[in-house]
Amino acid sequence: MPSTDASHDALRRAGDELADATVATLFERGEVGTFNTLMRYVSVAGAPLPDGLPDVAREYLHVTSAAPAWVDWEEMEKARLFFIDNDVHITTALSFASMPACYLVPHVAKLLSTTHGLKYPSKRMAETGQFTVHLMRPDAFEAGGRFIPAAQKVRLLHASIRHHLIREDRWDTAALGVPICQEDMIGGQMFFSILVLDSLHRLGVHMSTEGAEAYYYAWKVVGAILGVDQDAVPQNLTEAREFLDRYMIRYMGPSEEGAVLTRQLIDLYEEVVPGTFFDPIVSALIRFLVGETSADWLDVPRTPWDTVVKAVPHLLGVLETIEDRSPLGAWALDRIGHLTTVFELSSLTRGRVMHYAIPEHLKADFGVSSSVPRSRRWTPPAAVLGP
Repeated sequence: MPSTDASHDALRRAGDELADATVATLFERGEVGTFNTLMRYVSVAGAPLPDGLPDVAREYLHVTSAAPAWVDWEEMEKARLFFIDNDVHITTALSFASMPACYLVPHVAKLLSTTHGLKYPSKRMAETGQFTVHLMRPDAFEAGGRFIPAAQKVRLLHASIRHHLIREDRWDTAALGVPICQEDMIGGQMFFSILVLDSLHRLGVHMSTEGAEAYYYAWKVVGAILGVDQDAVPQNLTEAREFLDRYMIRYMGPSEEGAVLTRQLIDLYEEVVPGTFFDPIVSALIRFLVGETSADWLDVPRTPWDTVVKAVPHLLGVLETIEDRSPLGAWALDRIGHLTTVFELSSLTRGRVMHYAIPEHLKADFGVSSSVPRSRRWTPPAAVLGP
């Protein structure tokens, strides 16, 4: 589907029919608490569903228990290998480009504050990291894999937020469309796929077109599992950039919630970085990856490291030369990258398995403005606008 304002407007009016109907029934029958309690014991694909699980939830879990029939598993394996080869770079892009980009959309920043509140950034980041790691495991879609159950729960989480905001008349649907609508879901898919690839390019990471296309394909599969309309989703990297550029121009701008969420992200990762000397590199990386204007809107502090971090592409170039010339060096660097990713995730989760539950209530003080002034909307930086 061509990316036009009209097509985006249509996507703003659409939610997720299957998940919305499931959640509505759970609330109508007073079964949300039962569902959340029992689903804590469902964390791997193929496991028997617990006795007492509401019938409507059981049916939903059955219908959504497998990847779409059209999935090209050879392409998915290419995506997994691409992730393994670049996991530390991808994790960096997800943390310091994708998440801040989410915060640059004012109504998305508001929505994020309803699901975890503004006091629990580690939970939000841990859930995102865990979700990606589950996706890129060899058994992600097989019996015993953790990705499918996580995706099923995230889809219902999105539907429950729509349910609360619409039923409680806490969302201006006339101005903003459906909360967590198809446009926002596809936009999120773009943040975690094409924006990651563009960030790798900005970092100076060398990658093949085949690998980049496979990584994007994997997130198309994720979108399908999360209820994204496949007739609307961009089919290739060129269409993805067009969609993301239009989405950015339509919505991105400064907001109080976006600045607070960014400050929490910075504080969180500064705790992960050993000592204090290297703390400013977190802010510097965000500013480097999202651009000066966006970083200013998110109140990312300027530091002396802003200049130092520009040398990162050169450093990565040296490391990639080592990889290309030495099989042992390639193995060592891949292993270090994997351990770095594992360390980051374990620091965020504190060794816990993150559970995705349907919230029975949202924050009482939730509200969202109906528009973002045109003059304050984001103009995408050149690194995002093109390859």
